Amino acid sequence: MSDPIYVKLMNRFAKHGEMYPGMDIPEFFAMASELFTPHEAAVAVAIPKGLSSAEKIAWNLGRATEEVEATLKAMSRKGLCVTVGQGAGAVYALPPFVPGIFEFQFMRGTRTDKDRNLARLIHEYKQAVDAIRGVREMSFPTARVITVQERVEVGNTIRTYDQVSAYVEGADPIAVSTCYCRHEAALIDENDTCGMPNEVCMQFGLGAQFVIDQQLGRKISKAEAIEILKRSEEAGLVHCSVNRQNIDFVCNCCADHCVILKNALAQPKPGLALNSGFQPVIDAAECTGCEECIDRCPATALATSEEDVPLLDLDRCFGCGVCATVCLTDGISMVAKAGYPAPPLDQAALREALRGPV
Repeated sequence: MSDPIYVKLMNRFAKHGEMYPGMDIPEFFAMASELFTPHEAAVAVAIPKGLSSAEKIAWNLGRATEEVEATLKAMSRKGLCVTVGQGAGAVYALPPFVPGIFEFQFMRGTRTDKDRNLARLIHEYKQAVDAIRGVREMSFPTARVITVQERVEVGNTIRTYDQVSAYVEGADPIAVSTCYCRHEAALIDENDTCGMPNEVCMQFGLGAQFVIDQQLGRKISKAEAIEILKRSEEAGLVHCSVNRQNIDFVCNCCADHCVILKNALAQPKPGLALNSGFQPVIDAAECTGCEECIDRCPATALATSEEDVPLLDLDRCFGCGVCATVCLTDGISMVAKAGYPAPPLDQAALREALRGPV
C-alpha cells in the first residue's frame, strides 16, 4: 500500500488484539482502503483508546474541530466508529473489527455492489488471518449461550443472567438488525443460505441507541423483541452474547455461518468453549426415537443409540436448548450443570478472567 496512512491504520488495529487485528498482509490493505478513505483513516488513527470528544481527536490531528467532527459523524454512519451521545456532548470510539466494524457493515441488510465487494474483501482478510494464526485454543470463553428458559426443568434455579427475557425487560431502547454473519455469506454467494430468519440480532441500551441513530437497524418494542426470540427458538437458532452478566446484545446464531458458533466448533471440546451452564436431560419414557433433536443440534452433540434414546456428548453440548424446543413430546428438559461458574460480572472481570491466574 503506497499511502503510509494505511500502515498507521494497520498498526492502530494491531493494538486491539482482538480476533481479527491489523496485520501487515495485502488483504488488510485491500480491505482497509475500501472501508476508509485516507482522511477517515487518519481520523481513526487519531482516536485514543476509549471514548473521546471531537475536540480531543482534532487536537491529536492538528485540525479544526468542526472538520473532524463532521468526519466522525460520517464515519459513524458508515459503521467505522462508535458515537455515544449527541450534540456538543457526543464522544467517539474506534471499535475493533470483531465485534464491531465488520458487523456494522452488514447490519442494515442492504445488497448493493459495494456491499458485495466489501463482503468479499472482509472474507478474504479473515481467511488470510485464520490461515496465519490457525485455530487458537480458548483458555477462557469469550462468548456464552443463554438457554431457552421455558425448557428449564422446574426446581432449577434460573438466575437473571440466564434469562434472555430479563435483559429485554430491563433494556431501553432495544434495536434489531440483520444477522451480519448470514448476510455476509449471502452477499458473497446468494446460494449460501441456511434458510434461517435474518432480522433477529438485538442490541440493548447505548448500543441500541447507536444502531438506531445510525440506521444500522430499527427500534423495537419489548413485545416485538420477545416475539423475535420465540421465532429464533422455533427456527433452531442459538441465543449468544458476550461472556459476562451485563450484556448489551443478543445474537441468534446458526452453526452454518455465525462466527461465535463456528469458532467454538473449531475447538477440541466445543462445549467447554461455549456454554449456557445448562444441559439437556432426556426422558426415555417420553422419547419416541424420532431423532429430530439429533438432526437439529447445532453442536452435533447428540447421536443415535441402540435403545433409540439419543446419546449426549457433554464435551460438545452448548446447553442451548435447541433439542428441547423441537421435542414434540416434551421429553427433553434443561437442568443446571453442577459446579458451572457464573459468567464474569462485567467487561473488566472478563478481561481479568481472560488473562488467567497471575
